[in-house]
Amino acid sequence: MSQPVAPRNDWPDGIARHILPRCDSTNAEALRLAPGLSGAAWIMAREQTSGRGRRGRGWSMQAGNFAATLLMRPTGGPADAARLSFVAALALHDALRDVAGPAARLSIKWPNDVLLNGGKVAGILLESGGSGARLDALAVGIGVNLIAAPLPEALEPGAMPAVSVAGETGLTVTPEDFLDLLAPAFDRWLRQMTAYGFAPIRTAWLARAAHLGGTLTARTGKAELTGTFETIDDNGALILTTTQGRQAIPAADIYFAES
Repeated sequence: MSQPVAPRNDWPDGIARHILPRCDSTNAEALRLAPGLSGAAWIMAREQTSGRGRRGRGWSMQAGNFAATLLMRPTGGPADAARLSFVAALALHDALRDVAGPAARLSIKWPNDVLLNGGKVAGILLESGGSGARLDALAVGIGVNLIAAPLPEALEPGAMPAVSVAGETGLTVTPEDFLDLLAPAFDRWLRQMTAYGFAPIRTAWLARAAHLGGTLTARTGKAELTGTFETIDDNGALILTTTQGRQAIPAADIYFAES
């Protein structure tokens, strides 16, 4: 089992910090540790052997990249938990801006990716533990290509090109130091949502959204819709204006129109 590591800098109060040399998946490890943890905790691994993304896809982690999970005890239902992906995206955006500097072009791709100079640099995966509508634990998993990005041939056909912080900026940061930036940023945005609701999170997210006002294609397992990315609603669903009218899309894979 991992051992708590002493916090540094402006680490948020009441949040534990665990650093593992190796694990299969930080999300899986967080949910395994959940019964023995008294409160929220960040679990980071220096090596992750079986990372995963949305819809069961693999997430390749090369040495020096970042993989960590915030284990939380959610108080609301699944819809409230889903909004935390937007908190995570804003925190990631802040932490990456701190690392890469103001010249880097950062944006957030709905529903769970952060882009650097137009390529995917980070992803978010939420997984829960519990039964039925009750959430006993929520794992907010985050992966960031700090040092290296997957090769093009390792990506799915049609996937957005992957980039790394080092490759795009020439700057390097250790996973531990990145966690020290990410955890306070997440705490700041979470406190804002707790105090004021989802509205300011939605506004801040839209201000950083990739291709807002542009043409997107949303693909689910059963359907494909193409339209103008208008906004997100109060539940975080994507709102597309299509030839069939205004459509709310709660979950999908998103593809940008080729320019």
